[in-house]
Amino acid sequence: MTRSHDSAFTYASYLKVDELLALQQPRSSGPEHDEMLFIVTHQVYELWFKELLHELDHVRSLLEARQAHRAQHTLKRILTILKVLVAQLDILETMTPLEFQSFRERLEAASGFQSDQFRQLEFVLGQKSPAALERFTPGGRAHAALARRLGEPTLWDGLLRYLAGEGYAVPEALLGRDMSQAAEPSAEVQEVLIDVYRQDPKNAELCERFVDLDEGVQEWRYRHVKMVERTIGSKPGTGGSAGARYLQGTLGRASFPDLWEIRARL
Repeated sequence: MTRSHDSAFTYASYLKVDELLALQQPRSSGPEHDEMLFIVTHQVYELWFKELLHELDHVRSLLEARQAHRAQHTLKRILTILKVLVAQLDILETMTPLEFQSFRERLEAASGFQSDQFRQLEFVLGQKSPAALERFTPGGRAHAALARRLGEPTLWDGLLRYLAGEGYAVPEALLGRDMSQAAEPSAEVQEVLIDVYRQDPKNAELCERFVDLDEGVQEWRYRHVKMVERTIGSKPGTGGSAGARYLQGTLGRASFPDLWEIRARL
């Protein structure tokens, strides 16, 4: 018996296009022309954040399954997505300070500070902070997602466990550490990584993809800071944040500091 196709299943129904296009709701009167650009760009960012989390979780599971080649392939995809995130800032920078100011006051307390998915990305990349949960309502989706991420192994933990499975002497204390805390740089891990780079080309290449990822995230942070400075200068951010001054404090914050520390010793 041949299965008939559902005639109601279309491109629009599969992608929920009607619902998607109804999500852009400017608050400014008129509305102000540039508010649509602001909303669309940030909604697209949230979709890319969702995809990045999906891919980073996949990398961690591939490392657990000892499939380093497929993990590298997925890391390449993640790096390509990060380039798209940087390119989107070029679009936002076409909005002048006066154009942004025309609707900025209507954002009220809304701020990118409140993006739980970006906080989740920071957690996955090792920059954990239990205090971040305080910005979200207990019992809500965002709080629950962050609480789950807080207790999960990071991507770096995934790499260390993979290297331990490859026979490297990763300290047991690090493999069984408290996952709710940020991992600290380790001299013992750095010795392991030096051995990897000197003797193990396959896994050295995997480590280099982690460096690429770290650099890609730092590039996005830098471009984001410059976009904010260009648009609002030294003004405080919406939602009570310190704006560009806060963002400047995040620059140069490495997700995988041990991989940077060993450079001078190779």
